[in-house]
Amino acid sequence: MIRKNTTILSIAVLLSIIFLLSGCSEAEPGINTANVTEIDILILESFPVQVHVVAKGYLPNPCTQINQIIENREGNSFTVTITTKTSPGPCIQVIKPFEETIPLDVYGLSAGTYNVNVNGIEGSFTLDVDNIPQMI
Repeated sequence: MIRKNTTILSIAVLLSIIFLLSGCSEAEPGINTANVTEIDILILESFPVQVHVVAKGYLPNPCTQINQIIENREGNSFTVTITTKTSPGPCIQVIKPFEETIPLDVYGLSAGTYNVNVNGIEGSFTLDVDNIPQMI
């Protein structure tokens, strides 16, 4: 009777391990966009003015890292794309928070309001004066 219970217990433990490992299946390698949940726009007290965007979000697992940050400006709109890269192999499925500070290229911009979009999360900032140093 004890041997039978031990065998059943061993099988139950083995099935539990297989079930848990199925959640840790191999992550698909590839490039994706990062899941950004919020952005903060910081205007630094300097002249010419510097503007940084702080993007916060999470990665799906510890095997996924920030791969590339691409900034584009068209008119008064900045678009920032944060991509991720996942390493191949088994990985636990635990979200990993991230925070990236991204300097925007605002040198030479005219006074005005500018929109910022980071992976779908939007914000804006205003330059009160032209961001061009005056030569005396």
